[in-house]
Amino acid sequence: MSAGQASSAAVGSVRDPVRALQHALYRSAKADPGRRFHALRDKVYRRDVLWRAWVAVRRNDGAPGIDGTTLADVEEYGIDRLLDELAEDLRNGRWRPLPARRVLIPKPGTDECRPLSIPSVRDRVVQAALKVVLEPIFEADFLPCSFGFRLKRSAHDALQVLVDESWQGKRWVVETDIAECFSAIPHEKLMQVIEERISDQGVLKLLRVMLRGGVPEDGVVRREASGTPQGGPASPLLCNTYLHRLDRVWDAGEHGVLVRYCDDLVVMCQSREQAEAALARLTVLLGDLGLEPKAAKTRIVHLAEGGQGDFTPDVGHGVMRLGSA
Repeated sequence: MSAGQASSAAVGSVRDPVRALQHALYRSAKADPGRRFHALRDKVYRRDVLWRAWVAVRRNDGAPGIDGTTLADVEEYGIDRLLDELAEDLRNGRWRPLPARRVLIPKPGTDECRPLSIPSVRDRVVQAALKVVLEPIFEADFLPCSFGFRLKRSAHDALQVLVDESWQGKRWVVETDIAECFSAIPHEKLMQVIEERISDQGVLKLLRVMLRGGVPEDGVVRREASGTPQGGPASPLLCNTYLHRLDRVWDAGEHGVLVRYCDDLVVMCQSREQAEAALARLTVLLGDLGLEPKAAKTRIVHLAEGGQGDFTPDVGHGVMRLGSA
């Protein structure tokens, strides 16, 4: 690095210390795949990290949680006041999440509903702060086959891989969703994956408390032993971190090229036999993770002129779909 580049990097760090922190965590994780990070808790309640988390929560908008507090209410209360209180609670180990508010969102074109668990604004800020600190570490491990909810990777990028592989002769395609993925991920197995990289007991405790926040049902709070409920800022990262276990054992040479957009999976194969073997392998690997393919969304398609041959990304919902030509 030249003197000018070093000077520019130093200026950039001064201007944006949160980004400098993230870059340092990413570089450390990338340089040592076996490293377990042990000094992270104080970074979660750093005032600039909490501010960055608030900005992300505010930008994402969103409905109030179970306490009815809106983003506008927080602004009236005082953002600095709220962040100071959160920092103090996190520093002293007093933070506990409220139960999330459960809502059902209709899935376009189906009779199904997607369950969302909406944390309070206060708890969304804590989740976003955890994401600020943890995402660079796990992002350093994620593989090119993973596209969903990652920086500078989109459904269009995933689609391009599918198109490129089809032109290379991989025209037998396995398509599936993971059944109820966000609510089915077992907490203990998820924490085992996280502990491969994180040894900071304070952060691990925060994650366990967050996962066990629960939702109200029939007048009581139901706390499950599984699930990273959709609706919280940290859920996509936790889902990708867990499904990285699938990505890293997948053998593209034997079973075809895997393209994963969070819980949507496509495998590009050379033959029907390979596609059938790929689906069987996916089923086994997901079973090892306590998950399973969704039968109604699972199929093997042969891409042929005049047949089922158009790839159509449903960008609005962050999923990939094969469409009929």
